[in-house]
Amino acid sequence: MKMKDTLLLGKTAFPMKANLPVREQEREKDWEEKQVYEKIQEKNAGKPTFVLHDGPPYANGAVHMGHALNKVSKDIIVRSKSMSGFRSPYVPGWDTHGLPIEQALTNTGVNRKEMSLAEFRKMCEDYAWKQIDNQRTVFKRLGINGEWNNPYVTLTPDYEEAEIRVFGKMAEKGYIYKGLKPIYWSPSSESSLAEAEIEYKDVKSPSIYVAFPVKDGKGVVDADASFVIWTTTPWTLPANLAITVHQDFNYALVEADGKKFVVAADLLETVQQAIGWESVTVLRTYKGADLEYVTAQHPFYDRESLLILGDHVTLEAGTGLVHTAPGHGDDDYIVGRKYGLDVLSPVDDRGCFTEEAPGFEGVFYDKANKLITELLEEKGALLKLDFFVHSYPHDWRTKKPVIFRATPQWFASIDQFRQNILDEIDQVNWLHPSGKVRLYNMVRDRGDWVISRQRVWGVPLPIFYAENGDPIITPETIDHVATLIGQHGSNIWFEREAKDLLPEGFTHPGSPNGVFTKETDIMDVWFDSGSSHEAVLRQRDNLAFPADMYLEGSDQYRGWFNSSLTTSVAINGVAPYKTVLSQGFVLDGEGRKMSKSLGNTVLPEKVIKNMGADIIRLWVSSVDYESDVRISDDILKQVSETYRKIRNTMRFLIGNTEDFNPATNRVAAEDLRSVDKYMMIRLNEVIDTCVKAYEDYQFSTIYQTIMNFCTVELSAFYLNFAKDVVYIESENDPIRRSMQTVFYDALVSLTKLLTPIIPHTTEEIWEYVKEEEEYVQLTELPEAVFPSDKEEVLAKWNAFLDVRDYVLKALEEARNEKVIGKSFEAHLDLFVSKEIKELFESLDADLAQLFIVSQLEIHEEESDSAEKAGMQFPGIRIVVDHAHGETCERCRVIKPEVGTIVDAPTLCERCATIVRNEFPEALVGSEE
Repeated sequence: MKMKDTLLLGKTAFPMKANLPVREQEREKDWEEKQVYEKIQEKNAGKPTFVLHDGPPYANGAVHMGHALNKVSKDIIVRSKSMSGFRSPYVPGWDTHGLPIEQALTNTGVNRKEMSLAEFRKMCEDYAWKQIDNQRTVFKRLGINGEWNNPYVTLTPDYEEAEIRVFGKMAEKGYIYKGLKPIYWSPSSESSLAEAEIEYKDVKSPSIYVAFPVKDGKGVVDADASFVIWTTTPWTLPANLAITVHQDFNYALVEADGKKFVVAADLLETVQQAIGWESVTVLRTYKGADLEYVTAQHPFYDRESLLILGDHVTLEAGTGLVHTAPGHGDDDYIVGRKYGLDVLSPVDDRGCFTEEAPGFEGVFYDKANKLITELLEEKGALLKLDFFVHSYPHDWRTKKPVIFRATPQWFASIDQFRQNILDEIDQVNWLHPSGKVRLYNMVRDRGDWVISRQRVWGVPLPIFYAENGDPIITPETIDHVATLIGQHGSNIWFEREAKDLLPEGFTHPGSPNGVFTKETDIMDVWFDSGSSHEAVLRQRDNLAFPADMYLEGSDQYRGWFNSSLTTSVAINGVAPYKTVLSQGFVLDGEGRKMSKSLGNTVLPEKVIKNMGADIIRLWVSSVDYESDVRISDDILKQVSETYRKIRNTMRFLIGNTEDFNPATNRVAAEDLRSVDKYMMIRLNEVIDTCVKAYEDYQFSTIYQTIMNFCTVELSAFYLNFAKDVVYIESENDPIRRSMQTVFYDALVSLTKLLTPIIPHTTEEIWEYVKEEEEYVQLTELPEAVFPSDKEEVLAKWNAFLDVRDYVLKALEEARNEKVIGKSFEAHLDLFVSKEIKELFESLDADLAQLFIVSQLEIHEEESDSAEKAGMQFPGIRIVVDHAHGETCERCRVIKPEVGTIVDAPTLCERCATIVRNEFPEALVGSEE
């Protein structure tokens, strides 16, 4: 028998190489076949419910890293809740209606005008389902647990029916109305847009100062004066009907370079510099209130502009006199209604001027800027033309500028229940308080919600019109349409005539001939997804309303968080969520937005194929997702290195507990050696920290805590000197079994703690532990248990680790000086203070083994004791020499007795004793 065969080297079939891209797929197939998700739900039946309601990603395009961050974060939460005493089902969803799918089909050559609406809608639906299947494949491949065979999808009849009923309830409460009002309009999409569909980009715009001559000064303003307005949208001047001033501001009548003008007194100096007036004299001043009902002459139309009062006028920029076009601005519209002004909007769906703007018919609004400016100059009304760059609203889908344009639209009146929404915001637990402020301010300041869209791919507005034009929205008609759509899907609205969609025998006083028409607009897609609390949470028996949590990107404060809150408060009086958590955006390694043009995109599918899903999942746990996060090949390599360290630590623990039976070999807590007791306490501190971090959704804390524990406390300290115990001592030696008890508990606990984050890997590890449950996913997170003397043990060993750091520095210096090679070659003389001597004695440990040296002597330091030079540290002087003796063949420790033991000449006394008792056949003179 060879001496190396007497060593109890850790052996395991657990592979060092993870090969995640291959093994993960095998594991996912096993989970599906064995219905592990269903088993988790079964295990947790009857427990308190925790529902994280999935915000539906849009069913178009490849899964990107933002999706991965979001879905994995949700999965970590759902898995941790499922392992923490909760029943936590997960129903994934998809948002499927709207312009992007229409555009995607158009881009493939589909001509919508060559087919019926129903045919085109069927193509949109087929396209959406293909996109869902593509995205679902990647989400499942990321290891996301959930009801993938039964997701919620906004185009299914049951969902559409529930959405129609949400609309009906809001209509019944009087919240739905039709009005002519300026809204965001996208000429590129030929559709109205909600605030959530707007993004801002910098554009170069003209900046003009225009003179409006006084027409009727009402005895207040001189007849030969002009009012000066400033605007960055010259194209809206054909729609000008008024000039607004603030009743409390002072306005100055000035003579500037021989002409008279009126501007706000506080802005006179700014205006003078901007226009370039050289000589300015103030003739008199007025209060804004004095100018009410004075009239001015439109600069190029035979029309007057009324001077009116408005609180929205500021002194931050411009002239203090605001060009007012009620058809092209929200403030203009509101103040215009007060004065009975028309809502003039002479621009069509494509953004071109109509005949209501004489001289500009058919001209695209943006091109009209130059024409109008030239006309103003020709009329002598242009005082100054300049250009500046500023942030301007754009259609987030077409990336083209939008305009404010008054069109007949259907609205949800927010005013009627705004305060209810604000009150509910105060009741929600916002994990990012700034998000609460953001949404509160949005709701406080927002106008009514435009819910109609001029598209075809979406849920129809269930509204009929009588012959006299009266809109018909009654509980009876809504219920009938909802039932029809629930049975046949919303295509039925486009396939049948109005009379065939109404209840049998329906009559209305506005239709004496029984003729009805139907609305052709569809609902805003945010109304679709914003109805999910009703269509999903209330419709599925395994879910609950309100949801415990909504978790999405920070852009959803203006999107899904907002629309869901609005519809839920409108019909239920409460928010649809108890807690809201938001995440930042995923940027590249340099903090730039990802884009194909920059070539800096990182695709989840590619990372999964090359590195494995668990690397993405571990990356998700490593980042501070509250802010924008970064990802790159280098960052993923760092995460992969952390994964490797964790995996190698777990492999060591597996290999060195192969011969450990927790039922029979476990050492009781009170019988553990001091150092093992210390490590058990540290393990339980890790458990305590991680379990609390799961409760607080602080995944990066878990990542850092487990990484530090594995690399610093286990690998660099405990497991390092443990080899001299678990490899060397007899199999059942109490010291060895004491360490194995800590190993095994660490292996099981860390596996459970890591399961919500890297489930593929932990299930692989679980096959090598000796626990009852078939899958680690079916276990509970560990609970921290501490002994009564926890603080005393921690204080003692933390003090020792400080001293150990000094010793490691001295050994490193000795290595550099070529005194020793490996630390086992060292002989240590430690000259210590009384306090450190007492510390060492209290540890009841083999200090040479802990320091991983062969020989060690402790001397109580005397003030004049300096026979040997050494490295001085607080309370200790360390002298390192080369150890005396020969190296033991078995334990590799240098001992003087090696070579002197007759039957074991190559061994030290410890190893000779072990081999005599356990492997006598390996000694000198024994028969092979």
